[in-house]
Formats: sequence, C-alpha cells, structure tokens
Amino acid sequence: MSAVVLFQVLNIIGTFVFGLSGAMVAVRRRLDIFGVLVLSVATGVAGGMLRDMALGAVPPEVLRSVWPMAVASLAGLCVWFFKPLIERFDRPVMLLDAVGLGVFTVAGCRKALILGLDAPGAVLLGVMTAIGGGMLRDMMVAEVPRVLREEVYALAAFAGAAGYCLGLWLGLSETWAAGGSVLLASSLRIASVRFGWRLPRPPQR
Repeated sequence: MSAVVLFQVLNIIGTFVFGLSGAMVAVRRRLDIFGVLVLSVATGVAGGMLRDMALGAVPPEVLRSVWPMAVASLAGLCVWFFKPLIERFDRPVMLLDAVGLGVFTVAGCRKALILGLDAPGAVLLGVMTAIGGGMLRDMMVAEVPRVLREEVYALAAFAGAAGYCLGLWLGLSETWAAGGSVLLASSLRIASVRFGWRLPRPPQR
C-alpha cells in the first residue's frame, strides 16, 4: 500500500471512529436524530479543520470535499440504527476515541511535515488534530473536555506524533512509522484508562 493511499485510509478511519464516538455521546444524552448527526459530524471533522486552518490550507478539506462530512454522517447513522451492537464492546466511546486519537495524530503530523514544518511544529499539529474533535464534542454536551481531566490523552497523542517523526528520522518507511505510531498512541490511551494512570496533581490543602 502506498503512503498516499495509507493516509487516505487513515483519514477515513479517523473521521468514522470519531464520528461514532460523537454519536454515542449524543445518543446517551438522548438527543434526536438531528442532534446525533450534528455531534457526529462535529466530532469527526473538527480536528482536521483546526489542523488545516493552522497550516493555512484554506478552505479546509472538509469544505472542499464531500467525503469527510459524509463519512461522519454515516457513523452517526450507524450508531442510530446499531447502538446495541456497538455497546457490546467494553466502554465503546473510550475505545473509539482512542483509535481516532491515534489515527488523527499521525495524519495531522504527516500533513504538517509535508507542508514544510519541522518536527516540533508537526508534533504540535498532530496533537491538535487528535484532540480537536473530542474537545468540541465534550463542550457541545456541556462536559469538561477529556483532555483537561484525563491527563494521558493529549500525552498519548504527543507520544504517537513524536514516535512517527522519530520513525521517519530512523529511516522507517511511512507505512511502518505510521502503523506503529497509531498503535502506540491508541494503546497508551487505552492502557491509561485500564490501569488508572495519572500525572501528578497539586496536593490537596
């Protein structure tokens, strides 16, 4: 699989799984079908829009192509019709969010590198791409964004983006660097929830 095809697939997967996570939150909040689709699309495309605007790639891809909103809308419809099936997975929103986090981290980092950013800037853009959709989703349902209350979230995205840049620097192919970095970010996020990992907090007085 060529790198171009790989990252097209990654973008579709990331948009779809983030759309699923947004729709799951909407259904649990008992929103109507319009609300489910709005939250699904917002969650699926917000990270990419933030990335493109930061890079000056305007108008953003979501406004130049029909597929991002179409894929996110499809995710919303899947949740609307197949929610009981999706909920058979343990903690589906967290799992979907972790997969989307890993995928969008690497996709955002790669686009930044292609447009000429050095590794530190590309890592930052990768993190912003990964957390943007989840932050908007949480704010739209009046929750404190997970990135602010679950510390191994942006940190997992940072690890994935840094791993991708390091892999390329070490001479790995884009396919191996991307696959390993998606796995690293997603696994770190899932493990942090499974084992309750937390960063140090200020002492209670």
